[in-house]
Amino acid sequence: MPTMTSETFTACDGLHFGYRPAQGAAPVLVFGNSLGTDLRVWDRVIARLPADWGILRHDKRGHGLSVARTGLSIETMADDVEMLLDHLNIARFVGVGLSVGGLILQRLALRRSDAMPHLVLSDTAAKIGSPEIWNPRIAAVLDQGIASISDAILSRWFAPGYAATPDFQMWRMMLERTPAQGYADVCAAIRDADYTDDLARITAKTLVVVGSDDASTPPALVRAMADRIPGAAFAEIADAGHLPCVEQPDAFVSLLKQHLA
Repeated sequence: MPTMTSETFTACDGLHFGYRPAQGAAPVLVFGNSLGTDLRVWDRVIARLPADWGILRHDKRGHGLSVARTGLSIETMADDVEMLLDHLNIARFVGVGLSVGGLILQRLALRRSDAMPHLVLSDTAAKIGSPEIWNPRIAAVLDQGIASISDAILSRWFAPGYAATPDFQMWRMMLERTPAQGYADVCAAIRDADYTDDLARITAKTLVVVGSDDASTPPALVRAMADRIPGAAFAEIADAGHLPCVEQPDAFVSLLKQHLA
């Protein structure tokens, strides 16, 4: 039997990441996080994966323990992931992107099409929101802090009733402890990105999933993206909002395993 290798957390060029190499022919999964979360958003999914699967996850710039940088965009965040792939000599991987992490993985699906045979896009789209949505949010966060809008954000993150669960406050703390400038920088990157015309060029075998109660990237928006990716499969996860990897990790992992099978 393969020997389990623990995930190691370290940094590369100011980017905090966790890595566990794959054993034998097992896949390496590269995860992309959502806005206002750090790499811990994937804890429940990773705990349910086979022990020999490889894992690479990281904190975006200005989130978690990663160092912020000026001039942030989806393209520069994709550059960061490529830097980690090269640093760790990862030649082949499965992309798993949530929300803005999905935008980043869409870029990698084109940049490294030969290296990414499978792609999972969760609760994301090729274009998310508009300046009329993002600009007031950026202004509010920079003026008054994330806590001033956290109730509105959390109501979109989770399905009705989740706020009554014992661990809801942990996710509030993760969100509110995100540096305001880091959060605002990623908001601007999302605002300025539109990859609609690129979806037809994605060649990876793609699974698109969305929480049935997602109010940030509603199912109709996510399905419309899936319809533009050649051969993509689409699935809704019941009783989940914008973070099905948190609310319904068993369903998320089941879909992931079926996709890779």
